[in-house]
Amino acid sequence: MIRVQREDFDIGRELDKLAAGDHTVGGVASFIGLVRDFNLQGGGLQRGGADRVSAMTLEHYPGMTERKLAEIEAEANRRWPLSASLIIHRYGRLEPGDRIVLVATASPHREAALAACHFLIDWLKTDAPFWKSEETPEGERWVEARAADDTAKSRWD
Repeated sequence: MIRVQREDFDIGRELDKLAAGDHTVGGVASFIGLVRDFNLQGGGLQRGGADRVSAMTLEHYPGMTERKLAEIEAEANRRWPLSASLIIHRYGRLEPGDRIVLVATASPHREAALAACHFLIDWLKTDAPFWKSEETPEGERWVEARAADDTAKSRWD
């Protein structure tokens, strides 16, 4: 299931619904992405000055975004025996500590649930059509792609 929404989500309720009533599920894996109050530049933790982030705005193109997320989800379902999967991705202005994304997978086998969840996060980071800008002390700036994200995705090739 794919949802792209402005509003927040309830993690517990979403995970409860994911495999409700399916007693073949042996494992559920999840990832929750949050807005940080700093930007990871150069792979290091920089928590001061220009790297401080007071908010992040995520934009997307409705229709195209959902189609691409569905393609990514379908690929995970082709690779692993999943009973269910969920991607909830927010857009709009978010502040540090706000939830951005929930990815969850359910499978009869924990290894499949864990691997598929990891795969989905790596692919979302590089292939999901969201544009992010950060509010910093120096003003607003677009978030650029990171080579480390491409490297993470390449392990699934």
